[in-house]
Amino acid sequence: MRLFAKDKNGHFIREANGIKLPFPLTEFMKVRFVGYAFSAILMAISLFFIVTKGFNWGLDFTGGVVFDTHFSQPADLEKIRGTLNQNDIASPIVQTTGSVQDVMIRLPADNNDSAIGDHVKSMLQTIDPNIHINSIEFVGPNVGEELAQGAVYATLATLAMMLIYVGSRFEWRLGFGGIASLAHDVVITLGIFSALQVEMDLTFVAAILSVVGYSINDSIVVFDRVRENFRKIRRVETIDIIDISLTQTLSRTIMTSLTTLLVVIALFFFGGPSIHNFSLALLIGIGFGTYSSIFIAIAIAYDIGLRREHMIPPKVDKEIDDLP
Repeated sequence: MRLFAKDKNGHFIREANGIKLPFPLTEFMKVRFVGYAFSAILMAISLFFIVTKGFNWGLDFTGGVVFDTHFSQPADLEKIRGTLNQNDIASPIVQTTGSVQDVMIRLPADNNDSAIGDHVKSMLQTIDPNIHINSIEFVGPNVGEELAQGAVYATLATLAMMLIYVGSRFEWRLGFGGIASLAHDVVITLGIFSALQVEMDLTFVAAILSVVGYSINDSIVVFDRVRENFRKIRRVETIDIIDISLTQTLSRTIMTSLTTLLVVIALFFFGGPSIHNFSLALLIGIGFGTYSSIFIAIAIAYDIGLRREHMIPPKVDKEIDDLP
């Protein structure tokens, strides 16, 4: 029995049964199957690209050559990249390390030969005749394979720990819904990177783990409000409790996501090439993480049987319990 009052248009009003909402109640659970269908299509497309196109692995995973250089004056990173590209060295990674004069240059594995050091030094001397190369390191593909395996293990371990945490703090159905939404966010982010063939390096792994933490935080806010409302609101169906909780947390979710996205957008456009892929992964992950915390995590928990009795421990009659 639904006890929340409705206005003349049939919409839930802002206040009923003593519960105040920030704005009229939105019945999210009515459209959860639309969300399921949308997410299923996106995940299918993502998996298709992952299987057919694979990933554009960066130097962190494929190996290559790393130059530690010191310029006699502040280095112009764009000019260095342009010089390398003009000399048929594709996809160089150029970034400062500590000061504006210390620059690390990473080249793909196909430049891995004994003469590359002198070749690169002669290019860079056209920019700064007094450049000094501190060291040259050759990173083999075996190291890259170990990094790739470590990244996968780190992501899986994070998901497993999140499942244990949410399942123990709340209820296993909520834990399952939370992990399903995390897997949803990760797969879609991977699919977009695969479709666009954006280079994946260790900063991408850091972004994925950041997305996992951000997404589960959003879900936990909703889970906590659902548990609180189960205790406060009586004689209201589970589906209405979930809609009330989502409505109450919606303004917080939107404001948190928008302020975070503003920062990430600034990093994406003004942060430079070294963190471009990192900020892109965050943009995708945070956007879908906000969506999944509303339409996927709690919806899946409800559809696999979440009910009031699962969130509220049964009361024990003390007098009966004390009988001999």
